[in-house]
Amino acid sequence: MKTELIKDILVSEPDGRIVEICGWVRTKRESKNLVFIQVNDGSCFASLQLTLDNENPVDSSVNLNQIGIELKKISTGASVRATGKLVPSPASGQAVEIQLISITVLGEAPVDSYPLQKKNHSLEFLRENAHLRARTNTFGAVARVRNQMAYAIHTFFQERGFQYVHTPIITASDCEGAGEMFQVTTLSMEKLAEKAVSAGAKGMAVEKAAALVDYSKDFFGKKASLTVSGQLEAETYATALSRVYTFGPTFRAENSNTTRHLAEFWMIEPEMAFFDLTDNMDIAEEFVKYLLNWALTKCASDMKFFDERIQKGLIDTLTHVVNSDFARITYTQAVEELEKNADNFQFKPFWGCDLQSEHEKYLTEVVYKRPVIVTDYPKEIKSFYMKLNEDGKTVRAMDVLVPGLGEIIGGSEREADYDNLLNRIKQLNLNPEDYWWYLDLRKFGSVPHSGFGLGFERLLLYVTGMGNIRDVIPYARASKLADF
Repeated sequence: MKTELIKDILVSEPDGRIVEICGWVRTKRESKNLVFIQVNDGSCFASLQLTLDNENPVDSSVNLNQIGIELKKISTGASVRATGKLVPSPASGQAVEIQLISITVLGEAPVDSYPLQKKNHSLEFLRENAHLRARTNTFGAVARVRNQMAYAIHTFFQERGFQYVHTPIITASDCEGAGEMFQVTTLSMEKLAEKAVSAGAKGMAVEKAAALVDYSKDFFGKKASLTVSGQLEAETYATALSRVYTFGPTFRAENSNTTRHLAEFWMIEPEMAFFDLTDNMDIAEEFVKYLLNWALTKCASDMKFFDERIQKGLIDTLTHVVNSDFARITYTQAVEELEKNADNFQFKPFWGCDLQSEHEKYLTEVVYKRPVIVTDYPKEIKSFYMKLNEDGKTVRAMDVLVPGLGEIIGGSEREADYDNLLNRIKQLNLNPEDYWWYLDLRKFGSVPHSGFGLGFERLLLYVTGMGNIRDVIPYARASKLADF
């Protein structure tokens, strides 16, 4: 008999048919002649109840001795295969249950060694047992929402004529220009150290020590790193296919051990030819509303859990964003609003400062009471590829801010003029030779184009209400954390 997913059984008619399910035991309870077993297979939030009446089994085929032997092996965490009759459930909370005909323990989970017993576990404890935490209510819900959000992202762009592009993970250029990249090399660090020692490393100047590294002997023949963004490569396809998006892993060697930082994370980065800043804002607003509405409608049971157990009022917050028209203000207007109440902030706002999370939340939660898109930031605090405004001081950047989080999207109209882009690269002391192909896009058939980036885990923090970004990715990679 083919096994069925519990999510499908729970919405089936209790017509007495024989079904077979597999899953992991959440609880087992025995009372006189009755046995109740809750089984979950991860397909949905709810568990399915299996019942057995030792005095009145469901039919004559039930082997009570065999079931009794198996029941002795069953504890929380054990995996089982069960066959039984699908009937109406007298218990509150679910419409159907299975009256057991047979049950087999596939894998035991001894009470004295299985880490996830039937009790509340701290999130810190579960991070230390990341290989098992998806079996809990919280992390099963996170995994299902993550899956649905990934599907929604592809659906949104595919419905709007975008092409999905796989950009390289290994690159020789730094998209953000910040230098916080993981180097990729086949050179032996031990041999380099031996070389440095033989050259008299103690007291050696940095420049001389660096010269000992011969990148011509490295795998790629030059210095290479893991990408911090697929944006630059995506632009090459946007200027050929008009609308593209990337959705893949990115890496940042930022040594920040906080609840908001990961060394490996996923980014969604659409790039659109013939889109100006206004077009960019329009599709970014549409994108955010689409994703949040998808979570609210497609993940209702999991969202109810997050609202009740993780963050009270979460559903109301997300619903408010979906139903709001996003305010649109310039950076200058934002700073003017913040300066009116400068004493309320730990970081005092001023024109030229990078807006902090407290500033972003104040704008969305106090001043405008809805999402806000801030545009036209000072060029000094934004990336080299953003288009300069006519004032020469600001760029056509945009950040989408949402209540309860702050920035959720960052983007811009890209610089389409060759000379302006080259000047910006030089001003920031970047090597034009590393960006020759990117500059070529401005030489041959250059067009106005725009794009933005959305950190997938940051989106999931917002949707689930979880407080630590390490809890919305299956296996967190951060400073001093690469164990499993």
